[in-house]
Amino acid sequence: MTPSQKPNALDRESLSRPTTDSLAYSLARYSELPRSLRFPLSQPERWEAWRAEARSKLSQLIGLPRELREHRPDLEIEYGPAVVRPGFVRQFVRFETRPGCMAVGWLLIPEKTVGPRPAMICLPGHGRGIDEITGIVEKGQDDESAQSYQHNFALQCVRQGYVTLALEMIGFGHRRDPAARKRGAGASSCMPAAGAALMLGESMVGWRVWDVVRAIDFLTSLSDVDSAKISLMGISGGGTVSLYAAALDERVACAMLSCSYCTFRDSIFSVSHCIDNYVPGILNWFEVADLAALIAPRLLFCEAGAADDIFPEPGVREAFEEARRSYEAMKAGGNLSLHVFQAGHVFDGRQAFPWIAQQLATD
Repeated sequence: MTPSQKPNALDRESLSRPTTDSLAYSLARYSELPRSLRFPLSQPERWEAWRAEARSKLSQLIGLPRELREHRPDLEIEYGPAVVRPGFVRQFVRFETRPGCMAVGWLLIPEKTVGPRPAMICLPGHGRGIDEITGIVEKGQDDESAQSYQHNFALQCVRQGYVTLALEMIGFGHRRDPAARKRGAGASSCMPAAGAALMLGESMVGWRVWDVVRAIDFLTSLSDVDSAKISLMGISGGGTVSLYAAALDERVACAMLSCSYCTFRDSIFSVSHCIDNYVPGILNWFEVADLAALIAPRLLFCEAGAADDIFPEPGVREAFEEARRSYEAMKAGGNLSLHVFQAGHVFDGRQAFPWIAQQLATD
């Protein structure tokens, strides 16, 4: 059985047949999962109660303590010097997101900004972190011609007119441990940090989502930002965090997920991924489309590479189709879109940027 195949009726029987194939065993176990908080598609009278219960359970699963969510102190922001670049101004920012944990990012403000503008929080995937999506090469120099699989998407956002915060995720770039720094600019410290989070009864997903929540708090304090139009954009692991954060925080107007939206079954359940993607026990309650239903009816754009072998296209299309049914049930089918492009695990954006701009303009 390949990951993109749905479990069939024989899987129940296969549990009684011992196997040496770890994937076959895992998929057989998947077919037994209760998915207890599946979106109640045909019961609109339950939707509001489901949202409340699902968000509470999701917060618990990713390890967001109630006291953290209910008692958020005012942020103290530290700004680095302003660097003028063609078309925008860039500043390094720092703020504590929870006791003892400092988040950092590049704040990019378009030149000639007049009045509040839409804002975008950009979350990178594995690589060099926020420098890699803002046109900064390894020696700290600006070189917008340098490209990676992430295609400088934070720069693309500020060029599109968004107040842009390229937010470093813990374990990447500027937020790594000494051992990862010694291994080179592209090495992450997801392990052991994600393992440490699990041993604390939390998760790397939860740590990163809370950073996003506090980053939204930061952006809403800026006079240049239209707080009703704050969006998230992420690729790979950054897309995963964007999905969870948008599902939990209704202030997110739009989530753009690049090369990350796929059934759990076909992606992280069946294909080797970094430990930072995993949330213990989540499949007992949700599949990925249920998280998309928590975003509905707000804007959601997904893009996927047809040749992406860690987020396979069949799983992408299945997860999107289920999300589509949820959106259409809420009479918000036009607020959801998918672009599958002919490439692998890379940022594209060609359909995402005009779609998001049009939807936010008509919102």
